[in-house]
Amino acid sequence: MSWSRVGFSSLLLFFFFIVQESAISKINFPISGFSLYLCAVLGLMALEDRFGAIAFGFIAGIILDFSPSSDSAFGKWALILTIVGYLFSRNRESIGDFTERPMAFVLFVTAGATITLLIFLVIGLVLGENNGNILNNLKTVFGNGLWTLLFSSILLPIIVKLRALTLTSRERI
Repeated sequence: MSWSRVGFSSLLLFFFFIVQESAISKINFPISGFSLYLCAVLGLMALEDRFGAIAFGFIAGIILDFSPSSDSAFGKWALILTIVGYLFSRNRESIGDFTERPMAFVLFVTAGATITLLIFLVIGLVLGENNGNILNNLKTVFGNGLWTLLFSSILLPIIVKLRALTLTSRERI
C-alpha cells in the first residue's frame, strides 16, 4: 500500500464524511437512517489487504470521532472500525475476489455494516453508556442494514473504480 493511496483514500473518506454529515443525515429514511460513510469505509476496507483494512479502519474511526453529531466517547469509533478492519482482513481471504462476484461484495459490506453497529452497541454497554431501548436499537440496526443493502449496489462500483485509479503498477499485479 503506497502513501499516495493512503492520502487519496483518506481524502475520499473525508469527502464521504462531509456528504454524510451535511446531507444524508438530514434525510428522514423510513425505518431508520442510512450511513453513506460507513458503507464507503467498509467498501474500501473490504478491498484492501490485511494492513490496509486495519489502517483504513483506524483512520476512518478517527474521522468519525470528530463528528459533531457523535455523542460517544472519543476513540470509540476508532476502536470499533479497527476491530471491523481486522475482521474484514481475516475473512477476506476466505471469501475471495469480490470483483468477480459483486453480489457477494454487497452482502459482505451489508453484513459488515450490521456487525459494526452491533459492536457499537455492545461496546457502549461495556462502557456503561445509556443506549436507549433495545427494540429501537435493533430497529435502527436492521433499517441501516436494509438501506445499506439497497444503496451499496450503487456506491460500491464507484468505490472500486476510484480505488483502481490509485493503484500503482506493482499493486495491480
